Amino acid sequence: MCGFVAFLDRTGRPVSAPLLERMATTIDHRGPDGAGAWFEGGLGLAHRRLSIIDLATGHQPMADVSGERVIVFNGEIYNYVELRRELENEGARFATQSDTEVILELYRLWGEDGLSELNGMFAFALVDRPARRMLVARDPFGVKPLYWTQQAGFLAWASEIKALLAHPEMAARADATGLRDYANLQLVVDDGTLFEGVRKVLPGHFQRVDLRTGEVVDRTYWEPSWHVDPGLTEDAAVEQTRALVEDAVRLQVRSDVPLGAHLSGGTDSSIVCTLAAKHCAPPLHAFHGRFAEGKAFDESEYARSVSQRIGASLHEVVPTEREFVELMPRLMWHMDEPLAGPGLFPQYIVSREARRHVKVALGGQGGDELFAGYTRYLVAYLEQALKGAIHETNDEGEHILGLTSMVSSLPELRGYGPLLQRFWRDGLFGPMDRRYFRLIDRLEDSADLFTPEFRATLAPEAVFERFSERFNRPDTQSYLNKMLSFDLTVVLPALLHVEDRVSMAVSLESRVPMLDPRLAELTGRIPPRVKLRNGRLKHLLRQSFRDDLPAEVYHRKNKMGFPVPLHLWARGEAGDFFKDILLSERCRSRGLFDTVAIERALAGSEPFSRRLWGVLCLELWFETFSVAAARS
Repeated sequence: MCGFVAFLDRTGRPVSAPLLERMATTIDHRGPDGAGAWFEGGLGLAHRRLSIIDLATGHQPMADVSGERVIVFNGEIYNYVELRRELENEGARFATQSDTEVILELYRLWGEDGLSELNGMFAFALVDRPARRMLVARDPFGVKPLYWTQQAGFLAWASEIKALLAHPEMAARADATGLRDYANLQLVVDDGTLFEGVRKVLPGHFQRVDLRTGEVVDRTYWEPSWHVDPGLTEDAAVEQTRALVEDAVRLQVRSDVPLGAHLSGGTDSSIVCTLAAKHCAPPLHAFHGRFAEGKAFDESEYARSVSQRIGASLHEVVPTEREFVELMPRLMWHMDEPLAGPGLFPQYIVSREARRHVKVALGGQGGDELFAGYTRYLVAYLEQALKGAIHETNDEGEHILGLTSMVSSLPELRGYGPLLQRFWRDGLFGPMDRRYFRLIDRLEDSADLFTPEFRATLAPEAVFERFSERFNRPDTQSYLNKMLSFDLTVVLPALLHVEDRVSMAVSLESRVPMLDPRLAELTGRIPPRVKLRNGRLKHLLRQSFRDDLPAEVYHRKNKMGFPVPLHLWARGEAGDFFKDILLSERCRSRGLFDTVAIERALAGSEPFSRRLWGVLCLELWFETFSVAAARS
């Protein structure tokens, strides 16, 4: 795994080597094994390498054998062995054993069309010198990050935002649209970020950059398809799912350095660990985190059951309150932006432990989005089924999931009473997009923590309109597929942002076998009633690996998702940390947060919650990057 910076001076002046080095130095943690740079007039490429494949000759920036094409690349191409063989049959010559060189030859022979042949996680910038063009691309799911900025005098791309901010002409200023998105959803929709002037290259997209004019053309090369195959039976879907997951793991255990796996004890990581153990020399090193604050924060019994079954060596870590207080400011620096939930802290602790034993770790990220694993899908469908039963309507055609078929799965909603009350408080039986927006909206719970003046700028209806465009983009009537599509293209990249940052912070490569484009194409074709049979979350994936999982894992209903005992810690040392951040004079002076409401919330019977988490991270972000207010 690596990091890079690409810089194009639009005035034609030669790139400053010290400037490019200063920008690249900010991401040294992504690649401590090597550094390199390449310059040609107004174009410069800088790279930081974490050596995983071809340790001896895979250095970057890398040129092809002709010297006409040069690349900087972050990620892994899992099917590089197969692609190399195919390219050699077409006359390609290779000087290394690296996957990086495979991209160069693939582009030389197949051009931009070759992007759809890459199975991997990647972000890269490839200079085509004869064509005076650069191809910038990001993998289909956004496993690897890529940001860019377009200024009057230059264009720049980087693996992390902080590298762009290291340029003297870049100012850390809050983006008004990004702030609105974050306040409403705790993520930023589409290609924006929380920093004004910094944008994301979207997953599954590439940019064609004219090196003479600086013109940038953005194109989509891959996106999930939701064209259902009504003839695909459950038995066939199970068989194909199993085969593809097994093959994805087979490809992703390729490594020239020690490899292990994360093991939470949930379905996804248990499957990945079980399959990885079949391909790795025993014992597979597995890594698990739990908290000492009680059973509600400890699923180690499931992880131990899986590790014993497959003969893995299980490494357990217990993140502490003291570590949380010490690490959160540094973690926000690594994050670049506040995204997702408190799980980033224990994920970092587990990644740090993994790095002491291995250099690559597999994980189960993506299973929830591909195979319908979130409880909110069941909540949404319960309302949809009630609507259909009461009004005798059918909004989904052949995709409908009836109320009677869901009864056996409703016990999974035990403990979700507060969510159901909030969800059904108003808008019952409204349009699908309105109802799902309500399920993922964070503003209702946290609005009182913002000042009236800031609340007046948040424009929830404008945020909803942008959400609705994404939600209704797939050509399908299926409510489930619309939800999965939104989560796969908008929510998942935010979770992968966390995955990337906490692993790269300790120079660990994190791989996610569930996120194979072939699997996404398969799940898009599977009828929704098969994916969510009788309302059972992740039904198809569980069926596919029923014989591989311990019974207690297969039948689990208490999905945890790495909860952090912040409400307990808030009564101790962490409580002082929360107050120091949220009740400081700096925080008061911003005019964004109602510190009286925050103080009241911190003093309540539940002194910390997810709604306070969003505010805490936003304030830490302002402090960490010395962010100026958004322009009005």
